[in-house]
Amino acid sequence: MIQLAERVKALSPSMTLAISSRAKAMRQAGLDVCDFAVGEPDFDTPEFIRRAAKAALDDGKTKYGPAAGLPRLRELIAEKLNRENNLPYEPEQIMVSTGGKQGLFNVLLAILGDGDEALIPVPYWVSYPEMVKMARTRPVYLPTSEETGFRVTPGQLEAAINDRTRALILNYPANPTGAVYAPEELSGLAEVAAAHGIAIVSDEIYEKLIYDGAEHLSIGSLGQHVFDLTVTCNGFSKAYAATGWRLGYAAGPEKVIQAAVSIQSHSTSGANTFAQYGAIAALEGPQSEVERMRLEFEARRSLMVEGVNSVPGLSCAMPGGAFYVFPSISETGLDSMSFCQRLLEQEKVAAVPGIAFGAEGYVRLSYATGRETIAKGIERLRRFVGSVGP
Repeated sequence: MIQLAERVKALSPSMTLAISSRAKAMRQAGLDVCDFAVGEPDFDTPEFIRRAAKAALDDGKTKYGPAAGLPRLRELIAEKLNRENNLPYEPEQIMVSTGGKQGLFNVLLAILGDGDEALIPVPYWVSYPEMVKMARTRPVYLPTSEETGFRVTPGQLEAAINDRTRALILNYPANPTGAVYAPEELSGLAEVAAAHGIAIVSDEIYEKLIYDGAEHLSIGSLGQHVFDLTVTCNGFSKAYAATGWRLGYAAGPEKVIQAAVSIQSHSTSGANTFAQYGAIAALEGPQSEVERMRLEFEARRSLMVEGVNSVPGLSCAMPGGAFYVFPSISETGLDSMSFCQRLLEQEKVAAVPGIAFGAEGYVRLSYATGRETIAKGIERLRRFVGSVGP
């Protein structure tokens, strides 16, 4: 009998993917499901990006590309990071990956090892702890609360660091809470990390989805001493509604990126070649579609928050970014898994339990869906909560 490796025995399946798959199966069976579980824009990838990928196919751009990504795309990513994020990366410090998830994974494999610890604020994106475990490293959780806006503080970070700490994984705007850090909060975290010389893995995949007139600030831009310790991870899936294209990127110190590229060269090799030509068009072309989608998400955010807060027994803070709300369900008397399972079966509404993100007593609802679906889903949610009682 084939035995499984120890590294996989501790892994937890993705609850988000499991619930999304169940919702899709129900829809395929003809059921009317309001899917608030999926974390992807419901818009089509902008047409000019699709045209560029089609043209690349017609031009025979179907061969292997460099493991680190097409040179022109790496140049454009470096230019974008310099221009928009005040991050002075060179193309040699850029790795294009098969989705943002792979970029993160390769970077963590490159900098973490046996006996190390990585700090992860809670609530967290479901894959962070599992990636850390596969790097044979111990995840150390930094709990946050609704009262602090689900943001970790410099004091918490300072108290958690020891001689085994190698990295802080920071995601903002955050999945699942939509939390956004103020400049002074990021500066405080940066100074603590720099004082101890620990790496900052900054996942900024939702940077284009930020609201209320706020502007995204990359933590790596807060001084050379912080820049030298930061790996900035991002991608095309959220900003350009290109989830299925599987294109992400990481930027950081050249030795880290080269190590991550080496890992990539022995696993997937380079990302999809003709999709990268679409990404080139995305960065070279107009950004009006990105802003149009952001404005629509901002309007949906208001509908979702107002709707959830109108349901007796639920309470929901206004998120500053991304396309999720993270309401408390504690007054319903149900744990988050039971809440989501029963909600899906009884009312055909898909949500993700907070326990998947390390935060019991909450659920994640995505507003990356149409306004009609949001309105219908809120009414079903109201009926469900009314049926379970306090």
